[in-house]
Amino acid sequence: MVAINGNEVFGLVLGGNTFGWTSDEADSRRVLDAYTEAGGNLIDTADVYSAWAPGHSGGESEIVLGRWLAVSGRRDRVMVASKVSQHPQYPGLSATNVEAAADESLLRLGVDAIDLYYAHFDDMKTPLEETAAAFDKLVREGKIRAIGLSNYTPERVREWFRIAKENNLTAPVALEPQYNLVHRKDYESGLMQVAQDEQLAVFPYFSLASGFLTGKYRTQEDLRGKKREGMVKDYFTPAGLDVVAELDRVAKDHNVQPATVALAWLKARPQVAAPIASARIPDQLPALLAAARLDLTAQDMKALDQISAKVGA
Repeated sequence: MVAINGNEVFGLVLGGNTFGWTSDEADSRRVLDAYTEAGGNLIDTADVYSAWAPGHSGGESEIVLGRWLAVSGRRDRVMVASKVSQHPQYPGLSATNVEAAADESLLRLGVDAIDLYYAHFDDMKTPLEETAAAFDKLVREGKIRAIGLSNYTPERVREWFRIAKENNLTAPVALEPQYNLVHRKDYESGLMQVAQDEQLAVFPYFSLASGFLTGKYRTQEDLRGKKREGMVKDYFTPAGLDVVAELDRVAKDHNVQPATVALAWLKARPQVAAPIASARIPDQLPALLAAARLDLTAQDMKALDQISAKVGA
């Protein structure tokens, strides 16, 4: 297990993007209860969740999570990760914006400190020196405990570390890239090496390719009219469907679900601390949690590596 702030991270991070969006508050709380009862201890959200939904303005996920933290009594058992740069009222990573957005997130979450705070997307308009100093200031003020980077190029991650070292600033400890069996290139072509060099804990998002790797979308008809249609349609290629077929085969060997295998594959990849996955309702959670206990064989990993390498080839 990998530790954040001295706390070992469970083998699955619970994504909070569904809270207050596709999961109503009651279902969100049931999912959170089930996750923590199973030993889960890191919940990943962002200030922008779910500003894209009609009638939403951002912060909905943090509000739902904050209410659960208040009534569950489990704050001391879980770590909370959130992000800044994409909220409609707090776009970008200027120093003033980072501080204001963090203060708002702290209020919505109802916590004294955010355990892991990510720069959600790089902001090329703001000097990286300014952003790195702003995050360091949050750490020194006790508003956040650790820094993470998401959706950064390898070059910009290395530049952040250079700035931190030269100016005695708090360095990042975590990286959150898009990474899964049908989306490998971004991480493996550069970010993986940076993560190894800087000993970053990696928490992949879109671990199940927006549901494609669960096997529930086998045909275009399965997807038609669904909320995730636009996010998943590009995976419907012969190579992509071959990956799903291989997941079926490996899952059958282990008597688990395809989603479990897809997450277990990620868990075994270099520098990956734990994949992030979301459950809209509690019934979806067991297959995700099972990945934390599943160790794939070398043969399983080789077969999945080879078949998934053909995606986009």
